[in-house]
Amino acid sequence: MSTITARNWSNWSGFVRAEPKLVAAPTDAGELADLVRTAPGPLRVAGAGHSFTPLVASQGSIVSLEKIEGLVSHDVQSHRARVRAGTRLGPLMHILQGLGQGLPNMGDIDRQAIGGALGTATHGSGLTLGAYHTRLETVQIVDGRGELREFDRTRDQDMIHAMGVALGAFGILTEVTLNNIATYRLRRRKWVLPIADMLRDFEMMMAAHRSAEFYYIPFSGYAQFIASDLSDANPTTRPTDDDEAGLATLRKLSRGLRRLPWLRRSLIRGAVKKVPAEDYVQDWLNVYASDRQTKFNEMEYHLPFEEGPKVITQIIELTEKHFPEVYFPMEVRSVAPDMFWLSPFYKRLTCSIAIHHDAANDPEPFMRAAEPIFRRHGGRPHWGKMHSLKAADFKKLYPRWDDAMAVRRDIDPENRFVSPYMAGLFGIGR
Repeated sequence: MSTITARNWSNWSGFVRAEPKLVAAPTDAGELADLVRTAPGPLRVAGAGHSFTPLVASQGSIVSLEKIEGLVSHDVQSHRARVRAGTRLGPLMHILQGLGQGLPNMGDIDRQAIGGALGTATHGSGLTLGAYHTRLETVQIVDGRGELREFDRTRDQDMIHAMGVALGAFGILTEVTLNNIATYRLRRRKWVLPIADMLRDFEMMMAAHRSAEFYYIPFSGYAQFIASDLSDANPTTRPTDDDEAGLATLRKLSRGLRRLPWLRRSLIRGAVKKVPAEDYVQDWLNVYASDRQTKFNEMEYHLPFEEGPKVITQIIELTEKHFPEVYFPMEVRSVAPDMFWLSPFYKRLTCSIAIHHDAANDPEPFMRAAEPIFRRHGGRPHWGKMHSLKAADFKKLYPRWDDAMAVRRDIDPENRFVSPYMAGLFGIGR
């Protein structure tokens, strides 16, 4: 086991920082259990650091799962695979492809650890496609007493639903079994259209494809729509990913023409209208993810699906009237309902709206201004992205909140995994 004392820790964007007494990377569940029993508390667990909230921050111990990774076992008939919780999504895709399996859906970043993606309800897009946690069959954890425990969907359904979105507070994940599907191909298409047309036909366009999402480019009046559907065609060449070059152009226009908003809008609109359409077929693992190099901070709220167009309109108006420095596209997706107690998609079809701000800038004024809009329309925040909510707010948003908290107390009766930030989320006096 690797242990380092007094090492600073930060998340991917650099916005969240911590100075723990101990940073440790156990190599197996036994070493992890020893840490839970003996390391200075509170213990928080780190995956890839792609959360923008202080979920990992601790002045006690931060436990990295980077060495608890890889395939444990698989089943050919059921397309199930058991993997260790520190496995990154990028390597996991290739592992599954080699087994003839595929994740049914993904987000657009593949650097997260599967444990972190499960614990924060990370998701892709599609009206019939759930988030990663909906694929759980078994869960193995080390609980707050340092005991190894395992739960199975067939006999422990309530426990799986209670701790499927775990926030690193319902024990520390060590292994999970995922219900996958047979490997498949997707036809992915991208094209640009006026945002007014996109919002007018929102429900129809989001429902017309297996997976559909769009990005609105601020100050352009246009959206880039992305549709993915199953295909039996032979693979074709995936176009070069020009997202980073596009962001660089938007950043230059944002900084250089802030005092000439009419010219900035005209140039952005002209550039976006000229973005070429894309249409290609590839194996699933070569479609979902994009390379994200420009660092940002992010807020994402999950709303009742029918509220989507109204909220998008208000967020665009807010951005373009009051925050000219914002240039990152807004991302809009849909997610299927599920039954997991702390899932933002609990029992409702969801429209997810994500707003981003360059990590070089202070994101809080923009996020503070946008959050009331999301909240007025019944939004539930993404657990790993910026928000200001506390336990009293969550109790109103989640019908099974009290039940979930009872399970958490059973798993961690001495609050070994409860940092000051987590105490605020859960309403625990310290």
